[in-house]
Amino acid sequence: MVLLKLLKSQFLCHLVICYVFLVSGIIINLLQICTSPVWLVSKQLARRINITLGYCISSPLQGRNVHIACYAHITRSSELVAALDWWSGTECTLYTDPKTSPLYGKENAIVVLNHSYDIDFLCGWAFCDRFGVLGSSKVLAKRELSYVPVIGWMWYFLEIVFCKRKWEEDRRTVAQSLQNLRDYPENFWFLLFCEGTRFTPKKHQISMQVAEGKGLPKLKYHLLPRTKGFWVTVQNLRGTAAAVYDSTLNFRNNDVPNLLGVLNGKKYHADLYVRRIPLESIPEDEAECAAWLHQLYQEKDSFQELYAQTGRFPGPTVSSACRPWPLINWLFWACLLLYPLGLLLTQLTTSGSALAISASVALCLTVSLLLRWMIGQTEIDRGSNYGSKEFPLNNN
Repeated sequence: MVLLKLLKSQFLCHLVICYVFLVSGIIINLLQICTSPVWLVSKQLARRINITLGYCISSPLQGRNVHIACYAHITRSSELVAALDWWSGTECTLYTDPKTSPLYGKENAIVVLNHSYDIDFLCGWAFCDRFGVLGSSKVLAKRELSYVPVIGWMWYFLEIVFCKRKWEEDRRTVAQSLQNLRDYPENFWFLLFCEGTRFTPKKHQISMQVAEGKGLPKLKYHLLPRTKGFWVTVQNLRGTAAAVYDSTLNFRNNDVPNLLGVLNGKKYHADLYVRRIPLESIPEDEAECAAWLHQLYQEKDSFQELYAQTGRFPGPTVSSACRPWPLINWLFWACLLLYPLGLLLTQLTTSGSALAISASVALCLTVSLLLRWMIGQTEIDRGSNYGSKEFPLNNN
């Protein structure tokens, strides 16, 4: 075990993981581009193909019924889940009502997550994978991400909802994107971080100043939720989504996990509390819906307070073991891509060419820098300029 732990922390292993992720991602992106003509013939067929392709990307880091058509988002997402479930060995205990858990994965839903950790998005993907909706899961993402190769391009073909964080523009474009999901061929979960940015003490202080100014109850473990985006999401998914899954995440032993820790093979233990709330119970009026969301976050705060005091969330736990498909997907891509890479490196090193060897070293350094840059984008201190003068806070 000590040897394996040491191996996982080695730079060469990280390079291999990054190489497989990036190259397989580019291949998937090219396959997705090739599906463009299919959209003209059959939108539903093109959607199913892209769902499957997307799964392949997220699985390697994320660790069920996946139609062959769902193979681009699933491929990429699957790789990310594999890193969490199988490389890191991170465990997740699910607290939820056993009466409602059989519905998970069998209905469309809006998943409301707290936003406190570098890898909470990854835990959300793992949650999706365990109930078979990873390939078709959706998020609300910044428009700039749609231009990023691999993940961003994958999301574009998966009809991920993009926003500019300019409400007057987003109100129309986000509503239209959500309306387009009404005839989506697979069950999907729409993951929503209502706080809008990750929790930090500085952001929390600013957010609570806003709460005091608006006469809203203060929160201890969350930022004030952005109510307008939630209301638009709920209104446009009425009749499409059956429920809101209120999800609250925490980690044992006061761990503050990050993607670099996952890459180093560090094992974490996550606890996730999920409540199913029927969508029809949420008010349609915008002001009433906003009040409902603020009350929801008061309840989420109380769950986090209970966890801080007792080390557990309320209610029973439900078994939700990680599935083998992310690992199988990653092993497939590793076998496919590492063999030609090994042949190439062998030829370069045996050629005796100083230029070839220098090029190989430069390539490895470039990949390592790209890997570190990608990880850096997930870190809390690289989050939004919440409350700054350039980006004034508007908790609506």
